[in-house]
Amino acid sequence: MGRPWVVDDELWKLIEPVLPAWPEKAPGPRPIPDRLCLQGILFVLHTGLGWEDLPQEVGFGSGMTCWRRLERWTNAGVFDQVHQILLAKLNAANRIDWSRAAMDGSHIDAKKGVPGQVRRRSIVASPARSTT
Repeated sequence: MGRPWVVDDELWKLIEPVLPAWPEKAPGPRPIPDRLCLQGILFVLHTGLGWEDLPQEVGFGSGMTCWRRLERWTNAGVFDQVHQILLAKLNAANRIDWSRAAMDGSHIDAKKGVPGQVRRRSIVASPARSTT
């Protein structure tokens, strides 16, 4: 598989349009390019390094820069959109075996309330039976 944190051109063409634009007059130095930050994020997640341990030598910027970008993109819903795009692309290519799909109950809303009254169990302490 090589280096799974490297984002190839085909994948980048799908992801780049979803990323929020930087403000024109943002203060401070010019930011690290989004593609490099994404690769830095994937590098940290793949290797299990701490954000502060991301080596500058790999060229992805600092770990804190990548972490801030991850937080910004997460808040903007980027990863949910990318997930939907990739699912649609894989489904169109017939690359998903839906017969092996499983539903996770944590993504389904629970019913709010019960249609009828339910007999409630008492939580009052009852006296113990006499042993004498």
